Amino acid sequence: MFRNFFTSTRAAGTALLLFPATQALAQDNADLAQQLSNPVAALISVPFQFNYDDDIGPARDGDRYLLNFQPVIPFHLNDEWNLISRTIVPIQSQTDITPDGGTQSGLGDVVQSFFFSPQKPTASGLIWGVGPVLLLPTDTNSALGAEKWGAGPTAVLLWQDHGWTYGALANHIWSFAGKSDRPEVNATFVQPFLAYTTKDAWTYSLNTESTYDWRNRQWSVPINGQITKLVKFGNQPVSLGGGLRYWADSPDSGAHGWGVRLLATLLFPK
Repeated sequence: MFRNFFTSTRAAGTALLLFPATQALAQDNADLAQQLSNPVAALISVPFQFNYDDDIGPARDGDRYLLNFQPVIPFHLNDEWNLISRTIVPIQSQTDITPDGGTQSGLGDVVQSFFFSPQKPTASGLIWGVGPVLLLPTDTNSALGAEKWGAGPTAVLLWQDHGWTYGALANHIWSFAGKSDRPEVNATFVQPFLAYTTKDAWTYSLNTESTYDWRNRQWSVPINGQITKLVKFGNQPVSLGGGLRYWADSPDSGAHGWGVRLLATLLFPK
């Protein structure tokens, strides 16, 4: 990504011979960056997403550090279908969020999604995927998870054209087992997204990762604005970036105001 087309005093003819190859490399990087905006792209990626939020808890004096490890692994089923595995592994530390206060750190509940997705878009350019989503009670501290097993459907649909990506991802999870003294899980997650990738592999994106808790009839609505850049360390492509988040709505004990997000994603194209 860090290029200088004319770093020497070579003849202009030689520079002109090099330019098409450099231009092709730039296009490859832009295409790779745009694939990251597609949740069901046939691309192995390993995102690390760091989040910070505050004004949380009964007295709104708590804060939370959250690292989401989110590997995406596609499986080629046949000439028509892919199976995309998307895993979210949360590692967090929080202070003064529970009624008893104090600090809790460790692993939260894992969310595992599988999308069956066609190899090619439809005639209208629609890219889509459907499948199951699972909630796994992997928390290492009862304050960091629901301590319930859950499952439900998930789906994504999107279009990509001239650098633009727009669409939505959604799922719904019902709990079906787990500790009887913990509340049931009945939640809908909706993530509409819009992104634009430039020819030099910058991506500007806007989304909301909203959750509706049907049990408590309460929305959590963070609005995220992010900027990322695809670079290469040797032959390893990596997307780096960050952004801000504003909580448009949340429970009384949830996050309020502004938050911060940092992103680093390793890519492993075929």
